[in-house]
Amino acid sequence: MNAGTNHNILKLPHGDVLLPAFFPDATYGTVRCVDTRDLAGCGTSGLVMNCYHLLTKPGLGVLRHFGGVRGFCGWDGPVLTDSGGFQVFSLIRENPKFGEIRKNEVIFRYENGEKLSLSPEKCIQAQFTCGSDIMMCLDYCSHPEDSYELTKLSVDTTVSWAAKCKREYEKQLSIRNVPADQRPLLFAIIQGGGDRALRKECAEALVSIGFDGYGFGGWPLSSDMVLHEGILEYTARLMPDDTIKYAMGIGKPDGVIKCAAMGYNLFDCVIPTRDARHNRLYVFSGAASDIKRSCNDTGGTGVPGVYTASPDCITSLLNNVSAYYILDQDYIRDNRPVSEYCDCHTCRNYSRAYLYHLTKTGDSLALRLATIHNLRFYSQLMDRIRAV
Repeated sequence: MNAGTNHNILKLPHGDVLLPAFFPDATYGTVRCVDTRDLAGCGTSGLVMNCYHLLTKPGLGVLRHFGGVRGFCGWDGPVLTDSGGFQVFSLIRENPKFGEIRKNEVIFRYENGEKLSLSPEKCIQAQFTCGSDIMMCLDYCSHPEDSYELTKLSVDTTVSWAAKCKREYEKQLSIRNVPADQRPLLFAIIQGGGDRALRKECAEALVSIGFDGYGFGGWPLSSDMVLHEGILEYTARLMPDDTIKYAMGIGKPDGVIKCAAMGYNLFDCVIPTRDARHNRLYVFSGAASDIKRSCNDTGGTGVPGVYTASPDCITSLLNNVSAYYILDQDYIRDNRPVSEYCDCHTCRNYSRAYLYHLTKTGDSLALRLATIHNLRFYSQLMDRIRAV
């Protein structure tokens, strides 16, 4: 892990990131409803963009013209680019008419007759063009309920593609003459569904290749939307402690808290922004100091890159988070902020009654103010996790 002398800080070409950290999703180069000033004001430490989607809109030609995603969208902080592996799962696996998965590439087909070829090599080349701080290897995503044969194919393909990504990554570093202190990080993704033996096989193969970080691959929730805590914890233990442990797609506050206790130190999800657009805001029921006093220890392990906390700390964190629904009629005349424990732009300047009014009248300002609050909540949540 390129983290300097402080193992709780991830040093990236475009800024330092305190760990554990949460990166909101900016799939097409934007976090919906807010701009980059809003993001900075929320304490957002980095963004996740999607290589596959950026290939389609606006296209690499446009990004190359602007010198990468930062020149294009105005964000000057760290950027992690996902490879597009999840789109293999969500598009092609669910509907084969949208493409096919081949040994050395993925072919995406569109209804207008056009197609896009994405190989491990093209995936890495595109992420260099984007100017990513953290690049993800192309992977073959699987589902916990897949057959053994399909899950095994996912693991074998993921490992093969990761090796090709690593070779192309090293080739691009040399071609572009990237200084050591400006080197982007390369993460691999551990597949294996709910099969522990396959998870172990995949992890060991990827670790032998060598990467800066490892992500939990595949769908992390059961069919009834319950977190697969057992396989998540097992996979975290398979990841080297001196690397980043990335809980991909984990975004509910309780899931982030539980996975942080397992050792994961990087998170991303659409939950804070999507829930904001659906009138659901997250709030703390007490001050950070209240949680600190209820813990029996400081949570530190002394192991580089690893966070753990006592059961008391986890319980306190979980009990301190609740959801607030903007359209609850109890708030029509409520002059309080969304949360008295939040210092975001929304809470410092507007009442619950005004947010209710904006939402009822369909004013787009409601979406911006709600999104700002949820993003700031997640920044504060990570502060609280780091503090216990």
